[in-house]
Amino acid sequence: MKGRKSSYDKLFIFLVIIIFSINIILGIVAITISSSVYKSNRLEELQKIGDLFTSCMQDCYAENMNTRSTTIKNLHKKFSSKYHLMIYIYDENGNCVLSDADYEEKPKKVVKNSEKISEAERERLIQKDYRAMETKSISVNEPYMLYATCFFLTGKNELIPDRMYAKFYTNSNDVNSFAIKLAAFYTMFCLLNIFIQIFVLNRRIKKLSAYENEFRRVSEQYAKRDFSETIPTNVPYTTPEIAEFVNTVAADVAKSEETSKTFIANVSHELRTPITTIGGFVDGILDGTIPKARQNGYLVLVSKEIKRLRILISSMLNMSRFETGTLRPNFRDVNLTDIVIQTVLMFEKKIEDKHLDVEGLGSDRMTAEVDPDLIQQVIYNLVENAVKFVNEGGILSFSFERSVNGSCTIGIRNTGEGLKNDEIQQVFDRFYKTDSSRGKDTTGLGLGLAISRKIIHLHHGHIVVKSVYGEYTEFLIQLPEKQPKKKG
Repeated sequence: MKGRKSSYDKLFIFLVIIIFSINIILGIVAITISSSVYKSNRLEELQKIGDLFTSCMQDCYAENMNTRSTTIKNLHKKFSSKYHLMIYIYDENGNCVLSDADYEEKPKKVVKNSEKISEAERERLIQKDYRAMETKSISVNEPYMLYATCFFLTGKNELIPDRMYAKFYTNSNDVNSFAIKLAAFYTMFCLLNIFIQIFVLNRRIKKLSAYENEFRRVSEQYAKRDFSETIPTNVPYTTPEIAEFVNTVAADVAKSEETSKTFIANVSHELRTPITTIGGFVDGILDGTIPKARQNGYLVLVSKEIKRLRILISSMLNMSRFETGTLRPNFRDVNLTDIVIQTVLMFEKKIEDKHLDVEGLGSDRMTAEVDPDLIQQVIYNLVENAVKFVNEGGILSFSFERSVNGSCTIGIRNTGEGLKNDEIQQVFDRFYKTDSSRGKDTTGLGLGLAISRKIIHLHHGHIVVKSVYGEYTEFLIQLPEKQPKKKG
């Protein structure tokens, strides 16, 4: 068993692939979103710095009305140095009027065509400020962050302000660095997370694989008719209902096999006894051992033994017909009260011998659509049991009730020892005989009630038993007044 792979081994490989895929996808999504949020925050910071610069430039211009004044150049130099910016100021015609070239001997030559901006760009900035990662205007491969805006300069005595444009560039190395650091951190976290997940999953899969192998091993024993072990039902992360169901089925099979063995032994005994009796009597008559004057009496005994054999074989054949579904009831309207009365009369001598009181047979006539022969067999089995197990001088009670929903109920009740709770649950099982009945009923096979239940089910009815141990036992038969019509 240890060398055999379970279905959980393939599941483990599949789950590992899923774990890797999910972590990689989540990593890409997390890094992309985080980088995008960080870039957006940096662009917002750049915009705030740019707006601050234009505001300061507007104040300076209001004093000296010169975009190239020393104050403005110092302001430009201070912002460029402190915030690591490249700042370009353009007039309303798009010409550059202020950059680091105005005060630096070697100005930065990073931005292409920084001396002028196109009319299309000016129109766009008039409509809306612009901020984004910029690559088109940059001479190097790495992108720069750009904030561009339109603003106005107004002198003290000027009535019409001058439209101006500004571009603020800053290096995007920190954005790229953030993305790289985030990717490295997530990779380490992801690897650790995957390791933990696979470790936990592997332990759980091993337990499930061991359980499946144990399940297979015990099941193979069941297939070999070895029911000495049961499948464990307390293994974590498994469905105990399946194991419980298989154990129950195995227990039922084991019980059925034991019952079958008992049944075969009983049948062998039951067949052997009447056959031996019949054979002995017939041989005695033939060889003259039994005198002619007593032969009729022995022939009566032979007849009874033959009837006993017929009942035994008939019960077995009926059970087989029920199980194969070949029995077809012949339904017609029948007086149920008359069937019960006729059946009780068959036990008249036994009733008199036990000095029993019979109650309830004077009820009104109650009819239903049934197979009279099958229903009489049910009544016979129940009355036979009632007479057999009623206490000496006890009471047999019969009841007949018709409900408003169109069902008929027959009750057969006897006083006496009654049934225990565990016996009530098994009384309709095939070949089952209660412990107390084994001493009182040495000839029966335990088929009567099982056959009775199947007959009632064929009539779309129900049969139940109620009992109080030490007081009484009552069987209730419920039958529909009219059989349901078959569809089609």
